[in-house]
Amino acid sequence: MSADTRTGTAGSDASRIHNIGYRSYDGVRLGRAYARRSLYSQSLRGSFGLGRSAKSKVLPMLLCGVMCLVALIIVAVAMAAPTMTKLPIEYTSFAIYLQAVIGLFVASQAPQSVSRDLRFKSIPLYFSRPIERVDYVIAKLGAMASALFILTGLPLVILYVGALLAKFDFADQTKWFGQGVVSVALLSILFAGIGLVVAALTPRRGFGVAAVIAVLTITYGAVSTVQGIAWTTGSTGAVSWLGLFSPITLIDGVQTAFLGASSAFPGGEGPGAAAGVVYLIVVLALVAGSYAVLMRRYRRVGL
Repeated sequence: MSADTRTGTAGSDASRIHNIGYRSYDGVRLGRAYARRSLYSQSLRGSFGLGRSAKSKVLPMLLCGVMCLVALIIVAVAMAAPTMTKLPIEYTSFAIYLQAVIGLFVASQAPQSVSRDLRFKSIPLYFSRPIERVDYVIAKLGAMASALFILTGLPLVILYVGALLAKFDFADQTKWFGQGVVSVALLSILFAGIGLVVAALTPRRGFGVAAVIAVLTITYGAVSTVQGIAWTTGSTGAVSWLGLFSPITLIDGVQTAFLGASSAFPGGEGPGAAAGVVYLIVVLALVAGSYAVLMRRYRRVGL
């Protein structure tokens, strides 16, 4: 046999296509519910840097540590003063005083949760199957709200346990603790919705961080300043209504009207029951609106 014939045969063998017979999947398909739970758990873990690089864990863990450290200091002060009969700060006031830390947490983690999916155009992969647009939105909202509830609820648990160790009245502390839990749960849902909406409007994480800080933190400073001016000029009736224009003052108004909290507004002039209904309606409208905006946003990018 000639060399040319041998070469041709070898080349033909090297370029042969083999049918290796891929098998179809015959196992149990876990479906949308499993995919939704998986996306929720991964997003929740990611909010605290779990499963990510060591650098990604620094900021969320640091912020969570700050919240808990402040609670421990308050407990230590209460236990060191034998004349105290209750904690020096109300459960419902804790998140209000530390709203800057909470806002920074949302600003750092909301873009991480949604902006990367937008930037790297991975949304159509999520929406292939079995997950749908509503599953993605619910999982992301639920994960961010849960992360915020952990961030704000854990310090309240520390305050509650410390109050019981200091032998403060059990019934009063349990009642106030329950009010605080309701307050931070409402705050977590509201901040999660607003933060994700702002972050989902841009695939650039840096822009998302700045925008979330502006919406959650700068608005609080602006509203507080205007409230202070209204209070000093005698326009006390406007103080309560001005609180409608900032997320954290909205929570302040709701808990003042319905949870027996002391208002952080100038002069302690929080809304009454009638104005409190308006505050609650605005909060619920913002939560529902955030969900609707996210659904509309992912209807376009998921195509």
